[in-house]
Amino acid sequence: PKGVCCETIDVEIEGGVVKHVKIYGGCDGNLNAICKLVAGQKIDRVAKLLEGGTCHRHKDTSCADQMVKAL
Repeated sequence: PKGVCCETIDVEIEGGVVKHVKIYGGCDGNLNAICKLVAGQKIDRVAKLLEGGTCHRHKDTSCADQMVKAL
């Protein structure tokens, strides 16, 4: 990930479906919730929901947006 607080994003995908995501660093509670919510979802659905989100006014990305890039 670039430009965000998280340091590492581990993803497991099977057949175009997100099986498991773990994001290390960043806002732990929020990121754990996002990881649970995207598990079992198709990649294109996750991208539609989370792509382009920003974290702060001065950032043009977020940990969730970076996760989409990893997917």
